[in-house]
Amino acid sequence: MASLLPPFFLLLLLLPLPLASSSSYPYGNVSLHIDCGSATDYTDSFNTTWLSDRFFTGGSPSVVSEPLLFRFPPEKNLRSFPPLSSGKKNCYVLPALPSGRYYLRTFTAYDDYDGRSHSPSFDTSVQGTLVFSWRSPWPEKVARRGAYSDLLAFVLDRQAEICFYSIATDSPVIGSLSLIQVDRLSYDAASIGERFILVNYGRLDCGSEQWGPGFTNDTDYFGRSWQSDHDFRSPDSKNNVLVISTRSTISGANQQPNFFPMKLYQTAIMTREGPLDYELEVDAKMDYLLWLHFAEIDSKVSGAGQRVFDVVVNGENLTRVDIYKEVGRFAAHDWHYILKNLSDTTLSVRLEPVVGVPSISGLENYALVPVDLSTDPEQVVAMRALKDSLGVPERMGWNGDPCAPTSWDAWEGVTCHPNKDKTSLIIYQIDLGSQGLKGYISDQINLLSNLEFKLKFFTGYSSIWTWGKCSCAIGFIRQSVHWLNTRQSCFFRYATCAIE
Repeated sequence: MASLLPPFFLLLLLLPLPLASSSSYPYGNVSLHIDCGSATDYTDSFNTTWLSDRFFTGGSPSVVSEPLLFRFPPEKNLRSFPPLSSGKKNCYVLPALPSGRYYLRTFTAYDDYDGRSHSPSFDTSVQGTLVFSWRSPWPEKVARRGAYSDLLAFVLDRQAEICFYSIATDSPVIGSLSLIQVDRLSYDAASIGERFILVNYGRLDCGSEQWGPGFTNDTDYFGRSWQSDHDFRSPDSKNNVLVISTRSTISGANQQPNFFPMKLYQTAIMTREGPLDYELEVDAKMDYLLWLHFAEIDSKVSGAGQRVFDVVVNGENLTRVDIYKEVGRFAAHDWHYILKNLSDTTLSVRLEPVVGVPSISGLENYALVPVDLSTDPEQVVAMRALKDSLGVPERMGWNGDPCAPTSWDAWEGVTCHPNKDKTSLIIYQIDLGSQGLKGYISDQINLLSNLEFKLKFFTGYSSIWTWGKCSCAIGFIRQSVHWLNTRQSCFFRYATCAIE
């Protein structure tokens, strides 16, 4: 993915994991909100409990330069990760999570907090998969006021990893993150599977202003926020719509597995005449999951066949909709479709009238991002043990998955490649030359098969390294020392190994 910014954003208009249960989130028992950079816990005006900053691997707290410009408390604090001191890769690692699907929302702002007048370039990954790319310079409004980004991802290993990777010498930055457990069958997961992350490229309420948890007191059981559709209508459609609304109960809302909120269906727009068009910005060469939401709330429609329209996406007529025929009045009706390998950077949605004029309540568009390969779990254990035994400093950025995402140089000095089955990543070389490390080689390095391990020493440096039953005293050597792990023996080149 090569977006200049997170592909969709909402502009502002280890201790046991504390699990926050709330009547607003009926599925599962995880509702976690972290104010990054904050030193205290607090409850906001929407009755959301925000935790002080925790579960980070490094970095430093800060505050936006003009706090009064930011409406909500979690938007005023920041955590940044300077690469020279914290390394290229840093993470939030949220432990002890139930296996399942999660909704993740982050807030990111710059606001010249560091006085450099340079919004940073960096990437963000979730569960080892690249999901957002920020590139300098950010649009001025985003840099000053910040942006929200969100997605849906599966957590299968009981911990969520949200990682940041510095581009050049820029410092990644984050303002807040929220993680909420949702129904694992939501958004057609039974068909799509668990190997995709759904990245939000547009979640629109037709006819309403922005609303949802964190912005208003309205309820969405997934914690989703909904943005006004106004700016996404085509120029011809913006002045050709009527907004209709109702306070009546909408049957079929707030139901498993998607828990689409009732408020979504209580407003709608319809054209005065002719078609209704939306234009959504996307990244080319990706697949997208499109959801459309309808409810017949117009008192003038009292039977089937009185409002009929076609759904045309990128010029292809995909389905014909008669809301009343499908569900009657004041009832939720949803339709979704997967678009494969889009060739353009605009996704067009047209509601073409057949009888009467078209009407719609909401629209969602998600990029289907394939989950990247991750490091073999045994090798992760070995590498974390090696990190501890060698005392690898923060500046080397040994955080999160040692090999993922595959587009990053994830851990400095570590080289990986896919295994024979291409089901995971394995480590085949570690080069820690000139790092000045002192310590011992953990026995768990035997979990790394076919590993070439290099340590470079230069004149004037002396150290003793121990690996399993082999030890090697090294002093004033201008050569490289290589270990080749064959699980049964230690092979040393340019040095003498004494068996203990």
